[in-house]
Amino acid sequence: MKQWRPTSAEVWQGRDDSGEAANALRLFQTITCSTTFCPEQLPGDIALLGFACDEGVRRNNGRTGAAQAPAILRRALANLASHAEHTRLADCGDIFVEQDNLEQAQQALREAVLACQRAGKRTLVLGGGHETALGHGLGVLDAFPQEKVGIINLDAHLDLRHAPQATSGTPFRQLAHYCETQQRDFRYACCGLSMAANTQALLDEAACRHVTIVEDLRCLSAPTEAIAQLEQFMADLDRIYLTIDLDVLPAWEMPAVSAPAALGVPCAILLQLLAAICRSGKLQAVDLVEFNPSHDRDGQGARVAARIAWQVARWWG
Repeated sequence: MKQWRPTSAEVWQGRDDSGEAANALRLFQTITCSTTFCPEQLPGDIALLGFACDEGVRRNNGRTGAAQAPAILRRALANLASHAEHTRLADCGDIFVEQDNLEQAQQALREAVLACQRAGKRTLVLGGGHETALGHGLGVLDAFPQEKVGIINLDAHLDLRHAPQATSGTPFRQLAHYCETQQRDFRYACCGLSMAANTQALLDEAACRHVTIVEDLRCLSAPTEAIAQLEQFMADLDRIYLTIDLDVLPAWEMPAVSAPAALGVPCAILLQLLAAICRSGKLQAVDLVEFNPSHDRDGQGARVAARIAWQVARWWG
């Protein structure tokens, strides 16, 4: 596998409570870690991948640092309790960027995701900037060419930018173009969108592409209506690729992103949205992106992100 490396054994460490009871276990004690990229040989049905890249953020004039996120998020996950659902997790290592060759790294992620999906795994990817979504999304689309694959983006931003090269702001426009070349419908919903953070040009692009938009204000004032809107979007789909841009959370909960949200959707409400998606029976792939450890405060953001990833794995039925 190109631009791949195994996860360091030093990452998966934590408190050992096994002397208390045989089932007093944490994730670092139950996760399987691969020293080679062979997803078909790994147990469980959730492949954990890192995408150690923030070149797209740099190109988008954002705050770099997300390339360090996969290792930090694994450390935050390591010490969380391992329940029965978490034994399905297998760590398949990291895809990394060489110098500034983002496109090559995205292609490597695409191939890694496709290999995992063809091996019968679902993919949980820890980014990286939101450029992660292009490689992850293409891998899922490639794995299910005859099925209706929908994208749900929990994000303050549409990320439908037009730019001369790929950035963290272009992945969904690029995925839309790919769907066009394949004569597939582009099914995309952005939930948690901040109208204050998206220009009219981006909203016009979303309207042209029939994007489902659920505003942050709707999530805050009427979460059950927001869930119903997502359920309506999911009803006609065969598979769902869920991407969670952590800047959808308010800055006081998630300071460690390139673009902290002035308002945002609090984690407690976000988890309600996630529950509906995870329990739909259609969720095939998930990523968490834009976590930037260089701007974290006392590990607060890492703990919030890890809890979200932990909850996804627990609910992923």
